[in-house]
Amino acid sequence: MANLTVRNLPDEVHRALRVRAAHHGRSTEAEIREILEAAARPPERVKLGSMIAAIVRQAGGLTDEEAEHLNSVRDKTPAEPTRFD
Repeated sequence: MANLTVRNLPDEVHRALRVRAAHHGRSTEAEIREILEAAARPPERVKLGSMIAAIVRQAGGLTDEEAEHLNSVRDKTPAEPTRFD
């Protein structure tokens, strides 16, 4: 895992983080990790698979025959690992 150092953090911000962490029952470090994760990966982010499934549902979905046809023409060759020669 990566490490991160934050310099020149105002004392008031550090104090507020400590209070917030105590309120949530975790360490200041754990609280900061939670804040950073929530900021970097918000729950409202678009997930490609979910978006495609929603589009297909709006379009009326696939029949069993259409799904079987897609499965039959799908390339089933195993992927080759990337080479950096």
